[in-house]
Amino acid sequence: MSYNNKVAIVFTGGTISMKIDPRIHAAIPALTSEEIMAMVTNIEKFSDIEIINFSNLPSPHITPNMMMELSILVNDIIKRDDITGVVITHGTDTLEETAYLLDLTVKSPKPIIVVGAMRNNSVLGYDGSSNLSAAICTAISKNAVNKGVLVVMNNEVNAASEVTKTNTLSLDTFKSPEFGPLGIVDNDEVLFYRDIVKRQFIETHTIENKVSLIKCCAGMESDIVNFYIDTGYKGIVIEALGRGNIPPAMIPGVKRAIDKGIPVVMVSRCPTGRVLDTYGYEGGGRHLRELGVIFGKNLPGQKARIKLMLILSLTKDIDIIKNMFEN
Repeated sequence: MSYNNKVAIVFTGGTISMKIDPRIHAAIPALTSEEIMAMVTNIEKFSDIEIINFSNLPSPHITPNMMMELSILVNDIIKRDDITGVVITHGTDTLEETAYLLDLTVKSPKPIIVVGAMRNNSVLGYDGSSNLSAAICTAISKNAVNKGVLVVMNNEVNAASEVTKTNTLSLDTFKSPEFGPLGIVDNDEVLFYRDIVKRQFIETHTIENKVSLIKCCAGMESDIVNFYIDTGYKGIVIEALGRGNIPPAMIPGVKRAIDKGIPVVMVSRCPTGRVLDTYGYEGGGRHLRELGVIFGKNLPGQKARIKLMLILSLTKDIDIIKNMFEN
């Protein structure tokens, strides 16, 4: 049977494609894309499917360069007239980073869905097939048009710009702690309860890999900042304390980076809330703003890093970088 919609499913690997290896008693990539699709029962009643094999890797093996390769591939696929939407299977550890990179670099009204699994195929309650079914239902839904890249797991629909992995084990690990899900998948239908107000697009096909992420903690000094400066890093993201503050011993390193033209972007290590120049003491947000630190709003560190990597592939102009993060 043929439909007036076709979904391209790009397989990259992850737990959704894993089984327990009886020799080592641990999960490894094992299932082919065809074997995974065979478990998605009755999908032929909804859509034509095109399988595209990108990789079969655990998500810690996915690099930013591979994410960019995937972005280029998805951009090519989504332009095709016969494609209604694209679904990407992905390991959950770095899923949010790939999804956010795609959201920033793929500009299309067509639905793009990233999906994974928390349980491998050898254990009871394998969630890969149900998650993939929900992702396909979302990809063919007219309600999912112009929503940007979406992450569909556990019958919840979240925006790539907002979602994060919150638990190492739970099936409902992917949440948007700040704002909640955009909607749900219920009875093979996607129901949206809210929309994304503002999205950004960064037109690039390359990425700057030398961007570091530093998690701030009590008593931290400048040595790690100086290490990244001395080893040629082009950008630094700091997950600061609270509202956006760092220990005073970090200030010399931060100032040295800024003086050398290296952008320093600050976000908070708190799960929710934006950074702001509320505090005026040494190392407080007001002091950091005066030094030239860029404020990353409510992005988590891993997403701020992806965004800075993409921007640095286009420009090293601090004013432009600041504008793209703060406005």
